[in-house]
Amino acid sequence: MFQTSPELIEGSIRIYDIHKYTNASAAVQKIKELYNESSTIISHAYDKLKQGDKSAASPKGGCYPYVGIYISSADIKLSDAALSYGFVDAPGFYGTTLTHPEFFSAYYEEQISLLLERYKKPVIVGRSEWPIPLAFVVDFSNTSLNESQIDQLRLNFEHPNLTRLNDHIVNHTYKPLANSPRPLALFSGERVDFSLHRLHHYTGTSPEHFQNFILLTNYQRYLGEFIHFAEQKLLEGDEYTSLVTPGDVITNKSDSNTLQRLGEHPLHLPQMPAYHLKRPDGNGITFINIGVGPTNAKNITDHLAVLRPHCWITLGHCAALRRNQNLGDYILAHGYVRDDGVLDEDLPLWVPVPPIAEVQIALQDAVLAVTGQQGMDAKLRLRTGTIYTTDNRNWELRSDEIYEKFNQSRAVALDMESATIAANGLRFRVPYGTLLCVSDKPIHGEIKLRGMANNFYRERVQQHLIIGLEAIRIIRERGVTSLHSRKLRGFDEPAFR
Repeated sequence: MFQTSPELIEGSIRIYDIHKYTNASAAVQKIKELYNESSTIISHAYDKLKQGDKSAASPKGGCYPYVGIYISSADIKLSDAALSYGFVDAPGFYGTTLTHPEFFSAYYEEQISLLLERYKKPVIVGRSEWPIPLAFVVDFSNTSLNESQIDQLRLNFEHPNLTRLNDHIVNHTYKPLANSPRPLALFSGERVDFSLHRLHHYTGTSPEHFQNFILLTNYQRYLGEFIHFAEQKLLEGDEYTSLVTPGDVITNKSDSNTLQRLGEHPLHLPQMPAYHLKRPDGNGITFINIGVGPTNAKNITDHLAVLRPHCWITLGHCAALRRNQNLGDYILAHGYVRDDGVLDEDLPLWVPVPPIAEVQIALQDAVLAVTGQQGMDAKLRLRTGTIYTTDNRNWELRSDEIYEKFNQSRAVALDMESATIAANGLRFRVPYGTLLCVSDKPIHGEIKLRGMANNFYRERVQQHLIIGLEAIRIIRERGVTSLHSRKLRGFDEPAFR
């Protein structure tokens, strides 16, 4: 195994085999070639180990491809102030390592095109010295190796290095070394690979199936309704091509206009099962049951963020805090109290989490369209306000202690995920929104009991889901350009969205 510095970071690597490009498609093609070459020689080295070659080790050339651009003082334009991404604020050399260019081909081409169009100068593409870990190229989990080979694998091959895996760029805590490149993207290639593998582990589906619009829920019952909706859409037309469920089971429409399934369902569902209603352009819908609690909410969005989705929306249940609210009412969050504790070190509590106007308007319009209510009737059914997110599932047992916080924050509802998901949306520059449905009113004596819960679920789950799906349709039709709001980005940002 060739030696690399444990302090290896995005801004301190050397670049080899450099080429210049003024065409984004050609640049991405070269990135694909470099990545495929690296993957191939890493795979060959692993094959040698399995065949008993004692000298087999991670090859020196098995590294991530790199893209960069030099920006001079004369290139900085005041007109860039109106833009959300695709530009930089200061002169210098900017670069990043990249991974899986086949999967991210459209995204990479879009981001590189923006730089080429804006600055009228070439990007450079080359091979970095940042090694690709073996586990991100080959799956050796089911391979039978003897003890000696396992030791050789551990000692001679590159593995994910936690000293290189961090979110310093995302968190605005990254400090580039003097005279070294500034970051061009929020994530290094290795950080992206890390999350792609975690997504497969937690959701039971391959990253290639994830779509640009993501719905997150905390209740399993929504998924049955989503599957029914997806199957109907597949039969009705050709807007969507397939539904992918855990185990990468694919459902699509046959030539006889019936549904056909390819693959076997897993014996056990993953921790956070994902369901993907796919469109050819990737602008379909991914629906994930993330379970209950802020740790799950942070975990899944930490990894979804590397996919650079257009938005994620939370559809969940909540406890109403106002006496004049009723079971089944909708809560459109326009503010959050973060009492979840899981993001405090990444995003300080003093950082506000603003509503994203385009998402808010789409959710409100969707509620009105689906319920058919207008005016005062709609106002009685839909409440906008602050969501209080806690990490205590049995908060009711200490409600007397936090009752004062409810009043001071003007919160209208409480849950365990919304603020976490919204805060991570802000942190990762992913547009976000929250539409909750009132399932109980504990502090006013209406506790979620068995019979009440079943009646509520029967009446509200389908409508709530349809509202979320309608909101995504509205956002998609109105265009995603304005969706990626400037309020999500700071004043010293990487150019890539």
